[in-house]
Amino acid sequence: MSIIFRSGIKETDRVTTYSLELKKFAELLHLQPNFLSDDFDYINITTTEINRAGLILCGFMQHNNPERIQVCGNAEMAYIRSLSDNECKKAMNHLFEMKPPAVVISTSQKAYPIMLEYAQRYNVSIYITEESTSNFIAEAISHLRNELAPRITRHGVLVEVYGEGILILGESGIGKSETAIELVKRGHRLIADDAVELRKVSGRTILGTSPENIRHYIELRGIGIINVRQIFGMGAVNMSEKIDLVINLEQWDPDKNYSKMAFEEETYEIMGVSIPSNTLPVKPGRNLAVIIEVAAMTNRQKSMGYNATEEILSQLGLT
Repeated sequence: MSIIFRSGIKETDRVTTYSLELKKFAELLHLQPNFLSDDFDYINITTTEINRAGLILCGFMQHNNPERIQVCGNAEMAYIRSLSDNECKKAMNHLFEMKPPAVVISTSQKAYPIMLEYAQRYNVSIYITEESTSNFIAEAISHLRNELAPRITRHGVLVEVYGEGILILGESGIGKSETAIELVKRGHRLIADDAVELRKVSGRTILGTSPENIRHYIELRGIGIINVRQIFGMGAVNMSEKIDLVINLEQWDPDKNYSKMAFEEETYEIMGVSIPSNTLPVKPGRNLAVIIEVAAMTNRQKSMGYNATEEILSQLGLT
């Protein structure tokens, strides 16, 4: 059983990119098909961007990406309705000849007959959503950013402590999993053990989760594999969490000045995003779970504008 956890998982900086099947996108967004292309089973979405079709209908094709979903809301449908037959044919040709992954019509409107005609001609699917245009675009981009986010895997543990996502890193055997169990016993939540899948969902946010086949499991040396959800309950686990702080565990080095390091602002970079970081030396007698709790609260204070280190330096006249 330990093969699942320890032997096949290696830390890597190789960033993996993903695509999303159109049919899965339609399921996630609860879209109803108005017309399905012959190949809709094989169409993949590769960009997180969504496009309103207004400028394309007017014939302005610059800066347009044919890989984007095209959305027709109330304004676009009213514009199509106002066109003459020849103008409407030109507009439909502009919209469908570039073969977008799909065209989505919002607010439960159905495609006009001429839209269906050109959708069939160019073999482009049309879907309908009950949502308003703005709500649909916001929800669609949120799903796409999560599903298509570039990602890497790190060997470590991810826990939620006082609402802060804490990524614990360190050499194998240093005590990451044991610390995570202690934190769970103290009322915090486990997201991932051993392999942490990290997704860059925005320019400033890294989201961490666990591979599905080892989700909610922890391996404790000498005990074996345990299911945290079954032993501690649903409140002890979570599916994903934003990375707010990175904790690096290392064996205590008597030659290092850890007091000095505490006054320096450390960061850890993941896919170009800098995240606050602390280095915690490990030696017998140190309660790592309590220290990590304090680190989580301190990190939250800093994000809210309070820094105890700066305050004490100021009081001592050293800044």
